Amino acid sequence: MSEIDRRSLLARTGAVAGGALATTALTRSTAAAAPTGHPAGDTIRPDDPRFPLLTTGNNQRFVASPEYVRMIRSTADAERAVREAVTAGKRVSVRSGGHCFADLVCNPEVEVVLDLSEMTEVGYDEKFRAFAVQPGIRLLNLYEALYKGWGVTIPGGMCYSVGAGGHVAGGGYGLLSRAHGLVVDHLYAVEAVVVDADRTVRAVVATREDDDPNRDLWWAHTGGGGGTFGLVTRYWFRSPDATGTEPSRQLVRPPSTVLVSALSFPWQDLDERRFARLLKNFGAWHEHNSAPDSPGTAISTVFNICHQAHGTLDMFTQVDAGAPNAERLLGDYLAALTAGTGLTATALTKGSGDLAAMPHLAAPRRMPWLNATKLVGTNNPTITHPGLRGAHKSAYLRRNFTDHHTDVLYRHLTSPQYANPDTMVVLFSFGGRVNAVAQDATANSQRRSVFKMLFQTFWPDASGDAAGLGWARGVYEEFLHDTGGVPVPGDQYEGCYINYPDTDLKDPARNRSGVPWQTLYYQDNLARLRRVKHAYDPTGCFHHSLSVTPAG
Repeated sequence: MSEIDRRSLLARTGAVAGGALATTALTRSTAAAAPTGHPAGDTIRPDDPRFPLLTTGNNQRFVASPEYVRMIRSTADAERAVREAVTAGKRVSVRSGGHCFADLVCNPEVEVVLDLSEMTEVGYDEKFRAFAVQPGIRLLNLYEALYKGWGVTIPGGMCYSVGAGGHVAGGGYGLLSRAHGLVVDHLYAVEAVVVDADRTVRAVVATREDDDPNRDLWWAHTGGGGGTFGLVTRYWFRSPDATGTEPSRQLVRPPSTVLVSALSFPWQDLDERRFARLLKNFGAWHEHNSAPDSPGTAISTVFNICHQAHGTLDMFTQVDAGAPNAERLLGDYLAALTAGTGLTATALTKGSGDLAAMPHLAAPRRMPWLNATKLVGTNNPTITHPGLRGAHKSAYLRRNFTDHHTDVLYRHLTSPQYANPDTMVVLFSFGGRVNAVAQDATANSQRRSVFKMLFQTFWPDASGDAAGLGWARGVYEEFLHDTGGVPVPGDQYEGCYINYPDTDLKDPARNRSGVPWQTLYYQDNLARLRRVKHAYDPTGCFHHSLSVTPAG
């Protein structure tokens, strides 16, 4: 492993999110037997007051009952923790930020949870000419460290509290992806603790260099999903077109300022015709403006198509303010969305999903990029709520909505049988530079879509499980009726996003397409992923309900 330049290392960023500082571990009893410089993290058992917190994540539907949770503070500590679990024959799961939508981390079969949330350092590695990032850092803290330190960033997600570990391994995307591609398009290397066939535990550094014998392990972490191929202890980022040795030239430079807009469309102004036209306008614009060289890549939108019980449909749009004619681009975009509807947008005065109330953005406003990132990222009223249960389902679309699609969405989002205001179908801008990359260049194979959908609903306690899951399954499977209830890759759809994991895809009663669930996530990349799994985790030490199985 390369030596990180400690003078440029921005350690302690995790403290911003409330994480414990690594140095405090030296005073704890569990660190006494650890080698100097590699303090061991705490082992937290059921009698520890922290145990209930650490055995569930953001989605309260899923709870683990492990023998212990092992907090990890370094690569050496990770090797020890994995070796201990392997020697004892324990089933492990891996967590960084705790935002997993399904039971991949927290489920009753897990005996040891390996928690990386204390590994939060960010720094510049001169040997690799790349930025070294530990997996436990939350996205907003990562953005702030990279931008304030070197003026760079990665095109990652807008939810501030997501951990880098799983976000990166699944592909990673956000409001800058149309202009700069996926997060993994800038991934240079990964360090992972793996378990060999003879159960030897070792740390491996794998880069994207063509002559790296471990290159396949790097590739598997460019969209193969977290907790599957090993325990990631560090990522390195350098853009493929980076030049020179100056750190500020090694990674994406975000816009200095962005033009932002937050608008709502009241349900009281919508009938079925207007609803359908609005959604089809969104789809048509993205079909026509999602080529990698389109000026429209400067624009990205999150559009919450909320249930009628919420009262409004809510939309946040960000434009690179340095793009030619930025104001005109935004104005033309908003006009295209409302064309033929007769709708007049209002201020976004009530939070929904990923979006906070932003009444001051009814008229477009310029602001520094990092301020806009904080504005939309730190006050998510629903998606980051630590006490809710939820259901989530995803689909990539390559084409505009059909009449069938808009009819299904309208009926399910106006149904009085499930009048839950925290229910929505989220439309995310996609395409652009994402689609400039070949499907097999990274494990993330969805490189032909123009927008992405997330069907989701939230509720407070177990009494709402049947209704919440029923609504999500009903709208999703009817929307995708033509392909057996799932988005089978083809002319219209391009499968699902592994970072929105959905175990229903494994159930033939829910997935009636005859297409294996793995194909929905990985398409033609599945065979290679299985070979990597066989090479680096042949015993299946790292496995969960949606992990790749070894070839052979």
